[in-house]
Amino acid sequence: MSMFHLAPLTEMADIHDYLREPISQTERNKREGAYPYFGATGQVGWINGYRQDGRYVLLGEDGAPFLDPQKTKAYIVEGKCWVNNHAHVLKGKEGICDDDFLCFALNWADYSEAVTGSTRLKLPQNTMNRLFIPKPNIEEQRQIAARLKAQLAEVETARQAAQVQLREVTKLADSIIYDSIKSVIPTPRTLGDVLDEVKKGIGQDWKSYPVLGATRSGLAPAKEQPGKQAPKYKPAFPGTVFYNPMRILIGSIAFVDEDDTPGITSPDYVALRGKEGVVDSRWFYHWLRSPLGAQCILSLARGAVRERMLFNRLAEGAIELPDFAEQEQASAALKELRPLRRTIEQQLREIDLLPNKILAQAFGQ
Repeated sequence: MSMFHLAPLTEMADIHDYLREPISQTERNKREGAYPYFGATGQVGWINGYRQDGRYVLLGEDGAPFLDPQKTKAYIVEGKCWVNNHAHVLKGKEGICDDDFLCFALNWADYSEAVTGSTRLKLPQNTMNRLFIPKPNIEEQRQIAARLKAQLAEVETARQAAQVQLREVTKLADSIIYDSIKSVIPTPRTLGDVLDEVKKGIGQDWKSYPVLGATRSGLAPAKEQPGKQAPKYKPAFPGTVFYNPMRILIGSIAFVDEDDTPGITSPDYVALRGKEGVVDSRWFYHWLRSPLGAQCILSLARGAVRERMLFNRLAEGAIELPDFAEQEQASAALKELRPLRRTIEQQLREIDLLPNKILAQAFGQ
């Protein structure tokens, strides 16, 4: 419950949805220009014209994370721009609602009674009147907005600092891989010769294991649970590298280390392990995520943005492989980086929770 009186959104803001107009990607490619083109959660391109000129609050209509309190649903745009039909165009009523306050309030608001749909949530204009936001007087709104701006700027500074630290850890891991290859004369091999694919499903014991997924950041809980294909889910035990074959080009690769909980992963994923005594799986995982691995993956791609890179394609890739003893030494060094990486990642998770906490403190639970 807010510490302030709550008012309907339509009492606080004017709706300017007549300013928006969708343009297809194909058409935008022909009309690329100097003006930003905005969608539900931010800028999605550039165009050679504009539909609005001023300061507005954009609120997602569909495709926004309405029910995730940690995610942004509204943002401010200024100047000449173009907005598509995936965002509502709002402006605080003159003398009643400050635009910055409106944006913060919309990122705090409860959307559970206003959105429609099950798989892709939507906030139609005719249900926006179910949204209620705090209504202090205009001067207090400006004071709250100024305070929130300052606090959230500090949060962003902390986030950027943690991200820099994480990038430095990644660079150090890449350096360890490079050094392991440069320290000896590596042997040219193909990946199919040095890796074993995990093909067999877990079977009826699948309920005993958590479901794991692969993201750009590495290992993560899967978003979807097994359905009828559950017994075909592949074991993802310590020493297993696996990746999403539709997203390997953007780095959705994971590794189950010896201190991770054993799990299972989608039968649609590619799971593999280094051949015993030939490839250390931890070393290979970091190689695959390094610029060397990225270069190998790109060399195997055939031009499609979302193509499936199954094991038989990856197996064609080339690798300069140091001897196994050198890999093990590098692998031990890479293992030492894990606690540092985990600490920074935990800091980032905690930082990501702060904006919602700050908004809750400003407006009330």
